Amino acid sequence: MEENEEVNGAQEASQEHSQDSLTRVTGMYKDWFLDYASYVILERAVPAIEDGFKPVQRRIMHALKELDDGRYNKVANVVGHTMQYHPHGDASIADAMVQLGQKELLIDTQGNWGNILTGDGAAASRYIEARLSKFALEVVFSPKITEWQLSYDGRKKEPVNLPVKFPLLLAQGAEGIAVGLSTKILPHNFNELIDASIKHLKGKRFTIYPDFPTAGIIDVTNYNDGLRGGKVRVRAKISQLDKNTLVINEIPYGTNTASLIDSILKANDKGKIKIKKIEDNTAAEVEILVHLPPNISPDKTIDALYAFTACESSISPLGCVIEDNKPLFVGVSEMLRRSTDFTVELLKAELEIQLGELEEQWHFASLERIFIENRIYRDIEEEETWEGVIQAIGKGLKPHTTHLKRPVIEEDIVRLTEIRIKRISKFDLDKAQQYIESLEGRIAETRHHLQHLVDFAIAYFKSLKEKYGKGRERKSEIRIFDDIEATKVVIRNTKLYVNREEGFVGTSLKRDEYVTDCSDIDDIIVFTQNGEMMVTRVDAKTFVGKNIIHVAVFKKKDRRTIYNFIYRDGKGGATYVKRFNVTSITRDKMYDLTAGKPNSAVLYFSANPNGEAEIVTILLRQKGNIKKLKWDLDFADVLIKGRNAKGNIVTKYAVKRVELKEKGLSTLKPRKIWFDDTVQRLNVDNRGQLLGEFTSEDMLLMVDQQGVVKTAIPELTMRFDDDLVVLEKWKPEKPLSAIYFDGEKERFYVKRFLVEKENKEEQIISDHPKSYLENFFADWRPVVELEFAKQRGKPAKPNQKIDIEEFIAVKGIKAQGNQLTSEKVKNILVLDPLPYEEPVKPQAEEIEVVDEEAIKPEATGKSASAGTPGKGEAPNPKAKDGEGQTTLFEEET
Repeated sequence: MEENEEVNGAQEASQEHSQDSLTRVTGMYKDWFLDYASYVILERAVPAIEDGFKPVQRRIMHALKELDDGRYNKVANVVGHTMQYHPHGDASIADAMVQLGQKELLIDTQGNWGNILTGDGAAASRYIEARLSKFALEVVFSPKITEWQLSYDGRKKEPVNLPVKFPLLLAQGAEGIAVGLSTKILPHNFNELIDASIKHLKGKRFTIYPDFPTAGIIDVTNYNDGLRGGKVRVRAKISQLDKNTLVINEIPYGTNTASLIDSILKANDKGKIKIKKIEDNTAAEVEILVHLPPNISPDKTIDALYAFTACESSISPLGCVIEDNKPLFVGVSEMLRRSTDFTVELLKAELEIQLGELEEQWHFASLERIFIENRIYRDIEEEETWEGVIQAIGKGLKPHTTHLKRPVIEEDIVRLTEIRIKRISKFDLDKAQQYIESLEGRIAETRHHLQHLVDFAIAYFKSLKEKYGKGRERKSEIRIFDDIEATKVVIRNTKLYVNREEGFVGTSLKRDEYVTDCSDIDDIIVFTQNGEMMVTRVDAKTFVGKNIIHVAVFKKKDRRTIYNFIYRDGKGGATYVKRFNVTSITRDKMYDLTAGKPNSAVLYFSANPNGEAEIVTILLRQKGNIKKLKWDLDFADVLIKGRNAKGNIVTKYAVKRVELKEKGLSTLKPRKIWFDDTVQRLNVDNRGQLLGEFTSEDMLLMVDQQGVVKTAIPELTMRFDDDLVVLEKWKPEKPLSAIYFDGEKERFYVKRFLVEKENKEEQIISDHPKSYLENFFADWRPVVELEFAKQRGKPAKPNQKIDIEEFIAVKGIKAQGNQLTSEKVKNILVLDPLPYEEPVKPQAEEIEVVDEEAIKPEATGKSASAGTPGKGEAPNPKAKDGEGQTTLFEEET
């Protein structure tokens, strides 16, 4: 019994012991993970708002300051010195230092530090050197106002934050990924930050936008002050070198030439763009040459590069900083305000320290003068103890210290006793007085700065801009980007086929009928014999419906492609005619274009890209007492409506067939085209300057500052340079006039000409490097006024008006022209042109395009046969009202 009790007691004791030794993993994970996350956020990835540095960057700057003697130091040496403060490996410190050096603001570098344009890395840290820049020495360091803390091992002191007197975080930018959050602060322009700080100090509003070291073009419409949810679109700067070559001179931020070229080659391999070859000539500046095959549009290729390659990218900023050991999400404007206010506080602290030091210097200089001038040093000759010496000097100074700003203390007297005999013997009273007066002037100046602290801060920022702002002008050009539709610029890299009878379309039906070239991101529109329509994505093989009568690549929002449509409404029903366009649809939805009765059928169909209206012949079947079995129908008499409209009745009798009699011309209004100077693109959306109404035969006239004249058919994908002088609708019969300076003959010439060849660039000024285009006139009768330079000793010649139409006749475009004057011209003033009435051309009849959705006929309650001929009569499209015939094609609603 007792043995069993002992055994049971031992088991209970062992169970209690095992329970005490258990530790919950959940609690450990929670605590350890939180500690780790906090460490990464506070000590590694996110910069502090006070000085804009991450801890590793701050320690690198502190190590550079300790090593600073004006000469370069090996980066490996700096990295080793930094490791006294940073408890991590040398590789991470070296990488952080290279990134700081590549920003070219705080560190003066020597050696191969890599290239942010090409993506080349820096040489090993033992081969490159660095020292602090003059800007860093002036702005970043001020030991007297720096708060210090012990390093991680307690051996050294390091700054808690560096006293940076500049919005450094915004100038350099910052990017870091921590645990649970990240930060991405974009770099901004040096001079613009200073201007914004000055505006803030003056109480004015300011706006700042990013500026990238790789330059490029940026759209900051949705920047959102750098907060979460914002977006900056960046593009490479691409221009046309010649008709078969594009040149990229600037690249988007976050890319390099290697990754950019790689993305272009991948897009070419996928068939999105078509290029011949690429040359990378990048050195100090970016230069990537993209050679195009013949007959490839450069303008379209530029859009395709933006749509399918890294030539355009989107950057999402996220302003996150550390304040009081906590992450803070804040916009760039608030960052700048806080940085500027913090700079003012630092300047105040420096001024207060400086004032205290100046007053101490003035106090001791005054004591020294009293001590030597009144020969108080003689009073200590008979003193034998140190206390007696101190008392004797204090007693001797007392009658002369009433003007001092503070009492004389023992430390002051001790300093007096340390003055050497040599200094006493060579003491100059006048120089001492001048020194004291200079100190008084500096004290007064410092007090004035403290009393007018904002003005002092403004002057400080202006001095920074004057010293260091040269060469730091904005690199990234701010523009508003146009939206590029990928389907409009993609190269057609595959072929579309159709099996009409079985109802299949796709790119894999190579044994069936070829339709057209297309791309793999295109939509296609299909019409069938029973009057149905569908829009679907290009695929290998898609079933849409049997008896296909038309298939083509679909263009969204295309109001100019008009479909002419004649159909029979059900079995034995009346025949209707309609014209419509298709602008918006739901993909893969089948639309019924007839009135909806079973067994409806299409009798005639045509697709017209410019709204052409043909004439067809209607042939009826012989039945009963029909008098007229054949007549012509002109689609130009049919209004363009929505695709849901029932249409106008043609006849209630059975139609045998419909034959094409005559192809038609476009019935659409000329297209109005505008030029948007903001994005340098053409549009039809009423944005910018109206260039005119254009038919398919009209062209644009373009003249640039280099004197190049050319004409071209307007396309919405066209791109224009910033140096355009003239962009307008070209009138072939209107003479053009130009005044240019001939660099070889050093005279102004005027010429008047017509553009002789379409779609060809023509140079209208001489090839001399000093030649330039002074004025270009697209007016019929331009007038200028010459202002002559005054010659020495002669009265000024009066101004001369010149009617260019009378001055010179119209000549060839290559003609040199007439010399404008032999006198030296000071200025050429452009006056209002003389009146001229242009000949009026007869305008073609215009057909209105009705909006997309029309009222269905069933909703009106009218008969579907309204407007049909009487019994036994055939319709007469040529009949006039009042001649006993019903008007043909009365609108069906």
